[in-house]
Amino acid sequence: MARQDRSSQKDRTREAILAGARELLLEGKPVTVTAAAARAGVSKATAYRYFQDPATLAAESGLALGAASLEDILGAAESLRDKLLAINLYFFDYALENEKAFRQFLASSVSAALSESPPLAARRGARRVKMYETVLKSDGFEMADTRVTGLLGGLATVTGIEAAIALLDVSGLDQKTARDVVEEATNALIDRFERQMTPD
Repeated sequence: MARQDRSSQKDRTREAILAGARELLLEGKPVTVTAAAARAGVSKATAYRYFQDPATLAAESGLALGAASLEDILGAAESLRDKLLAINLYFFDYALENEKAFRQFLASSVSAALSESPPLAARRGARRVKMYETVLKSDGFEMADTRVTGLLGGLATVTGIEAAIALLDVSGLDQKTARDVVEEATNALIDRFERQMTPD
């Protein structure tokens, strides 16, 4: 439980820094780690533990500006399956619509991770994971359940820019076929989860 609390605190700190960067973007001001830290009310040293490169910070905060809210993504979806599918298809489409920016952000993230002092808790895809968690919690699932964490990991793997690169670049699929694969993979993960959660 203590580990989960620390992880949640790290996520909150990281999101606060991103929020500070988004404020700067919306005001047309330069995005620097120091300026974002000041907006977030965290120390410069702390901010640099999360974002060493201002370009990575600016890219991630900029991408977040255009992302839809969970309510908009879900629309009229009612079942757990439809909600999780809506999230995954949205983030796949969003990655394709902003492919160049996402690829640049991914390149910056990978470079930062390979540095001598990689950023702390640099989690790509954190927005979609939080959305999965919100949906699952609203259906009464416990996040500590290993079946739930397995589902979260699987869902996050089959969407976003990482999945797009695997499907488009590595597998050579066109965008429509790639999207169909994301839908099929998401449904397969949900099928497995439902079997796991069904009492014998």
